[in-house]
Amino acid sequence: MPFLTAISKIDFPFRVEQGKVKLCAQELFAPSFPQVERMMSAFDNTEIKTRNFCKPLDYYSSVHSFQEQNEEYIRLSLEYSVIAIEKCIIAAEIRKEDITDIIFLSTTGLATPSLDALIINKMRLNENINRTPIFGLGCAGGVAGFAKASTLAKANPDAVVLLVAVELCSLTFLRNDYSKSNFIGSSLFADGVAALIITGDNQKNNAKSKINFLASQSKLYYNSLDVMGWEFMDEGFKVLFSQDIPTIISQNIYNDVTSFLEKHQLKLSDIKNFIFHPGGKKILMAYDEALKVQGDFLKNTREVMNDNGNMSSPTVLYVLERFIAQGFENGYGLMVSMGPGFSSEMVLLEMRNS
Repeated sequence: MPFLTAISKIDFPFRVEQGKVKLCAQELFAPSFPQVERMMSAFDNTEIKTRNFCKPLDYYSSVHSFQEQNEEYIRLSLEYSVIAIEKCIIAAEIRKEDITDIIFLSTTGLATPSLDALIINKMRLNENINRTPIFGLGCAGGVAGFAKASTLAKANPDAVVLLVAVELCSLTFLRNDYSKSNFIGSSLFADGVAALIITGDNQKNNAKSKINFLASQSKLYYNSLDVMGWEFMDEGFKVLFSQDIPTIISQNIYNDVTSFLEKHQLKLSDIKNFIFHPGGKKILMAYDEALKVQGDFLKNTREVMNDNGNMSSPTVLYVLERFIAQGFENGYGLMVSMGPGFSSEMVLLEMRNS
């Protein structure tokens, strides 16, 4: 079975208290957005305490062209990806030359050659490494990427698969967009970079915790393409998301999870560790109400959101890292994330403390 050998995350040097972001947003939106005063409570309702930002807060007060923001996206994505990868390589006790495959996930910037090529060139990784750049999965990307990395390692027992997820959501902020969606986005989204290494059966596993991949499932919900995504404007990426997302989750998540588990002769009560992407407070409430799992099963998910904000695809990997750092129960783990499409991604894990 493919297993997780190492995982790392980035805590940016510009972490900001949510209260300061709220004041900044109020100043920016007030002159041209009449609804701003009655909507300011959105910042408090998220229950986010701090936001993980790749730039100082005052950067977002100025107008930046799409070219300028995308150039920053490429520069910072490369810089922090290398840091995260180097941490992973050290933790996995491997050489960088051992990496056979690289998957790069992102939805918040554009680059051709893709960022994986820039990473290979910068770090002088194996010239024959197998490359898989993925764009457009958004918040679903972390779980989807984990599944794809594990599938590669399952097909090749000698594989050492590197997964890198980068989302610099703050660099998509449109200073002169006074829409409700941009306002709500300014209360929720943040930046994150995570890397992990998954290896095949023939590779040595030095990890203290044994986390094995068992199975995965993807689902695309018909007629829901407008629920979440980007509208590509001359100015850059305009965020689109529907207020119906919690309702869609409430109506589908229980049947999706239980039917997935039944395929592997498991029940919801068999899951000991719930590694969910925290899309926001209302989405966590939808999970809680629909699944009705006893105890505070979303504790790590909620704390990652409270400490960082919604970082899109890397967020669930921060949650996984937190499970490893804080400790988990021996048994099965379930990773879940939802994203554009509208779509869901699930991964079943076997988790053991050594």
